[in-house]
Amino acid sequence: MNYILFDGPNRTALLPFTYTRPVADIAWGIGSIRDSWERVLGYTTSTITEPYLSEVWPTVFFESNVFINAAYLPTPDLVNKVKGLNEGEGIFDGEAVVAFFADDSEEDINFERLKAIDTVGDFLSISNTWDIFSKNDLAIALDFYILTEDRDSEPIPESVQVIGQGQVFIEAGAQLQYCILNATNGPIFLGAHSEVMEGSLIRGPFALGSHAMVKMGAKIYGATSIGAKSKVGGELNNVVMFPFSNKGHEGFLGNAVIGSWCNLGADTNNSNLKNSYENVRLWDYAEERFAKTGLQFCGLMMGDHSKSAINTMFNTGTVVGVASNIFGAGFAKNFIPSFSWGGIQNSSIHIFEKAVATAKIMMERKGEILSESDQMILEEVYKQSQKWRKE
Repeated sequence: MNYILFDGPNRTALLPFTYTRPVADIAWGIGSIRDSWERVLGYTTSTITEPYLSEVWPTVFFESNVFINAAYLPTPDLVNKVKGLNEGEGIFDGEAVVAFFADDSEEDINFERLKAIDTVGDFLSISNTWDIFSKNDLAIALDFYILTEDRDSEPIPESVQVIGQGQVFIEAGAQLQYCILNATNGPIFLGAHSEVMEGSLIRGPFALGSHAMVKMGAKIYGATSIGAKSKVGGELNNVVMFPFSNKGHEGFLGNAVIGSWCNLGADTNNSNLKNSYENVRLWDYAEERFAKTGLQFCGLMMGDHSKSAINTMFNTGTVVGVASNIFGAGFAKNFIPSFSWGGIQNSSIHIFEKAVATAKIMMERKGEILSESDQMILEEVYKQSQKWRKE
């Protein structure tokens, strides 16, 4: 069977992270949403996404295809129903289309004609950026069960103090000594060749990607996921960090989502609670205004390739776009458009060629290359974000 993950109607609500990737490649739980589906399906997947992203993520059609809304994670009942779909059948979450079976000759699907398949249990999905961190405990638990079923963990070193030992899983090559892992409130997963340095204190749910690092003396509260080849230190609470990003020094990061290729300078901090204890508003790209989240705790949303200087302060409910460089005294603005330079008071434009040069250098440091297709994606994001910058 051919499975295709499509962006669905929530793509705009998931900006800035979907500026540079399909919804399926958002980091959530242990790995990405695509990783979660491919584990349970046993097949690779392709994607229906924005045209400017399609060169990197093309769609592959067969004669028969099952389409899956990429905003949904593969809960057990949903997986069973998806695998059992017949042509002309669909799965719905209220009015939302979750999955359906169609052949490649149907250009326009009439969803009203699909036979609705009953499901049991709750769906697990993201509708807004803050769902990525606020539902991350559920995502980690789901992925942990799938990833560890019928597998044996590497032994836990004697110097490591563990609470809730049955919920800790260590993949081959992971290094850890003289740290404390508390899995009482959720599982802890350490990916292949990752490292937890001495003195670290970690509470689950927690997921550390392959070749990622937790630096000495870090304090991490769940539910937190750190992507592959990322590096973290200081204090984190309920953070989702995509692959290839760094928060290598002291400073607090809470109720936050950090894209790929980001770097947070030493003593960068974000507020995740207003002094008034009121619910937080967050920039809404579709409405072009600040909108209610319904959350009391909400910190920082940062798109790919953005950076902050030492001692940067982010206020409660801040959104930073793609490839912005934030520096200066005082609190950063609550909305910093993509390709901004400064971001505190009188910010200017991050020159495109300069942003690309920085991206290439950082990627090379982690053994990756900025392709021509990647650069074309950044060019499109630069154009789309012009209306919010002071040119």
